[in-house]
Amino acid sequence: QVQLAESGGGLVQSGGSLRLSCAASGSILTIHTMAWYRQAPGKERELVASIDRGGVTNYADSVKSRFTISRDDAWKTVSLQMNSLKPEDTAVYYCNSDIRDSRRLRLENYWGQGTQVTVSS
Repeated sequence: QVQLAESGGGLVQSGGSLRLSCAASGSILTIHTMAWYRQAPGKERELVASIDRGGVTNYADSVKSRFTISRDDAWKTVSLQMNSLKPEDTAVYYCNSDIRDSRRLRLENYWGQGTQVTVSS
């Protein structure tokens, strides 16, 4: 059973910083793309940033130059450093990853349970 667990959310003032982390655990053979999504109240879930196995990153236009995604394959983690936060960044942030299970050998997509980020003005 593969699981993703996020940590690091919270309340921060506008202009502040937060760092989110996500750890993958379970019967993992390989971890492929890792990503962060977010969902604000009344809005659809959107991609914030992603990073593939080669370290190639992709960011939503709204967070470019403010957020940085990174991964540590040895620790099976992905992090999101969020700087210059704005009230519109308020959302539940979800970790997402394509992982090949070591028992079933299938590449499947997994989600974490989400962590709340609230930016006050």
